[in-house]
Amino acid sequence: MRAVPITVTALAAAFLLTACGGGDDNASGDGESKASSASGTACAAGDLTMAAGAVNAAPAAGDTGNVTVTVTNGGKECTLDGFPEVELEADGTTVAVPRDEAAESQPLPLAEQGTASFTITYARGEDGDGSLAVKTLKYGLPDASATESLDWSYGAVALKDGDVPDASVSAFQVAGD
Repeated sequence: MRAVPITVTALAAAFLLTACGGGDDNASGDGESKASSASGTACAAGDLTMAAGAVNAAPAAGDTGNVTVTVTNGGKECTLDGFPEVELEADGTTVAVPRDEAAESQPLPLAEQGTASFTITYARGEDGDGSLAVKTLKYGLPDASATESLDWSYGAVALKDGDVPDASVSAFQVAGD
C-alpha cells in the first residue's frame, strides 16, 4: 500500500515541474523574462506624475542627505523597470547621478493610481573646488527624454573622482519602503 502514495506523489511532483517549465525563467528563449512579460506593459511618461517628496537635507559638508521622488500612475496598470535617470545641473554643467551599486532593479508592477518611489542620496560638499554648486535636479524614467525638475536648495554636492558627484540613485521601489 505504501508504493501507491509514493508513486502518486512522484508523478504529481513531475507534473508540477513540467507545468511550471522546470524552473526555467526564460522558457520561451526570446530573451524576455516571464516576470516582465506577465506584469504588463512598460509605463509611459505621459501617464505618470513625479514629485519630489520627503527631503532629509544634509546640514553640513560631509553629511549625507536624501531626496525621495514619488511616482504616481494616472494610466492603466504598467511596469516600471530599470533605474530612473537623474542629473544635477550647476552653472552650465550637467552631470549624471550614478546608480546605487548595491541596488538591483526588478520589474515593479504599478497599478492604476498606484505609487512607487526612488531615492537620491548625496554627500554635501564644501562650497568651492571639489564640489558642484547644484541649482537644479532633473529626473525621469529610464531611457525617457521627458524629465521633471526641482530647484536644488540643499547645498553643494561633493565630487569624487574628478567630476563624478558623490551621489547615487536607487531603483524604483514600492512607495513607503
